[in-house]
Amino acid sequence: MRMNPLAWNFRTGFAVAAALIAVFLGFAYYAQYQLKMEPCPLCILQRVAFMGLFVVCAIAALHGPKGAGRRVYGALAMLAAGIGAGIAGRHVWLQHLPADQVPDCGPGLQYMLDAFPLSKTLAMLFTGSGECAKVDWAFLGLSMPEWTLIWFVVFIIGAMYFGFRRYAR
Repeated sequence: MRMNPLAWNFRTGFAVAAALIAVFLGFAYYAQYQLKMEPCPLCILQRVAFMGLFVVCAIAALHGPKGAGRRVYGALAMLAAGIGAGIAGRHVWLQHLPADQVPDCGPGLQYMLDAFPLSKTLAMLFTGSGECAKVDWAFLGLSMPEWTLIWFVVFIIGAMYFGFRRYAR
């Protein structure tokens, strides 16, 4: 495998993306179960977006299509990463609100799933709550949602590049 990502073929690009996502999801579960950091509702939604992106990237890498198939996988990966970026962007926005403007903390995810219909639960999850504004972890001065936002944008760019570029025959 070449070390220059711009020289990678379709399969390699999507396989590396799938591997990175697996590492990110592994770290999320490590943070939850070993570091005892409970994920907020928006964190859980970001995980779901990463899982969807992982599935698309893994299938694309295994399939290795030609022509229009690459564009389909590229578009699906862009969609999954775009949804994740939207969720992460909302989360980052909540984290940067002044303390007096942070919404009240809402009920836990399990309670919402038990007590409300799925459509209402999803609406409440997407709005976020006070617990989503709390920063429990940072690396190089960026919170976990800020890192996920950066990586979702990187995956969008990668999906555009590997899914829509012309390859030598």
